[in-house]
Amino acid sequence: MPALVLLGAQWGDEGKGKATDLLGGSVDYVVRYQGGNNAGHTVVVGDQKYALHLLPSGILSPGCTPVIGNGVVVDPAVLFSELNGLNERGVNTSKLLISGNAHLITPYNVTVDKVTERFLGSRKIGTTGRGIGPTYADKINRVGIRVQDLYDESILVQKVEAALDFKNQILAKLYNRRAIESGKIVEELLTYADRLKPYVSDTTLVLNNAIDEGKVVLFEGGQGTLLDVDHGTYPFVTSSNPTAGGACTGSGVGPTKISRVIGILKAYTTRVGAGPFPTELLDEDGEALRRIGGERGVTTGRDRRCGWFDAPIARYATRVNGLTDFFLTKLDVLTGWEQIPVCVAYEIDGKRVEELPYSQTDFHHAKPIYEMLPGWSEDITKAKTFDDLPKNAQDYVKALEEMSGAPISAIGVGPGRTETIQINSFL
Repeated sequence: MPALVLLGAQWGDEGKGKATDLLGGSVDYVVRYQGGNNAGHTVVVGDQKYALHLLPSGILSPGCTPVIGNGVVVDPAVLFSELNGLNERGVNTSKLLISGNAHLITPYNVTVDKVTERFLGSRKIGTTGRGIGPTYADKINRVGIRVQDLYDESILVQKVEAALDFKNQILAKLYNRRAIESGKIVEELLTYADRLKPYVSDTTLVLNNAIDEGKVVLFEGGQGTLLDVDHGTYPFVTSSNPTAGGACTGSGVGPTKISRVIGILKAYTTRVGAGPFPTELLDEDGEALRRIGGERGVTTGRDRRCGWFDAPIARYATRVNGLTDFFLTKLDVLTGWEQIPVCVAYEIDGKRVEELPYSQTDFHHAKPIYEMLPGWSEDITKAKTFDDLPKNAQDYVKALEEMSGAPISAIGVGPGRTETIQINSFL
């Protein structure tokens, strides 16, 4: 049975939650392998809408075990807030597993994140201010706090003091902020220890055993390919690896056990935060996409920047992730346009460029070259098969598939759980 990776093929917010939930009934484990509560998934189940930030989407599927892997950074306050919210709505969260090697977002990480962004002013990155980047920086600098550290108070005290020795110098001398007392941080972190303990596990062992036993394991990335710290539009990226390789390092499952890699691709393009965006629309069409698509960040609450579909980005995602399939979402949002532009290449310094340029400078100055495809006016939200779609909608999907370099195996035609056309099985 397969182990699958499901990830965003653009800048995030492509509808990964819906795709994960669609597979949830057939999947035994759903694993978040990177990011933190800077991600956001909206899942619609019947008439109920759930906004998830840190928890894997599989937590809404009763037969599925949700896992927070070692590559995730965990804010315990946010975690328990989400768990409480789901419990109050009758969702069973008792099967959740959390890696003891996952790093904790501390209050001082959040403080550093916010003051740094304010200090940068016009040069700010556009972070969510939730302490994600500083926590990953602590991890790389080997001064991070891991979940397992909560169960050895002497180690926890040493690690917090070591982290604050440097940070307090920066806060006081550069940002004119008061120093943070290590004792208060330790005290706060220890309040979470007992409640976290039932969830803490050697998730690497659990997942490898599950795959060896023939169970289906789905690895769920937060954010998207172009927000990857190595392969995204650096520096306007997240601080981890949402790409397929991150599923291995963020879970402890080797690449030879991954059978399929599914990219979630919106039928147009959006992004939140600063950074280059060649097809961005600052006109009525952009506003219409934002309004019809409900393009507001689940986590940030910020309006998403909207633009037409960008084929070079899709081809890039196929290449760096080794995508085997695409799940195309929000096709219904494009209903009503007489013609739909699709970016097929860029013009950079007067030359046509077919692929995403490796140079950030070139990408910043890239001008989209559009091909116009005929639109449709028919309601497609009731379509159950590909043949139910209007011919122009079918042709649009076929064109995107040809340009993107991997087969489109499922299509989202509405926000609901059942409003999906499955062309090829992912399992």
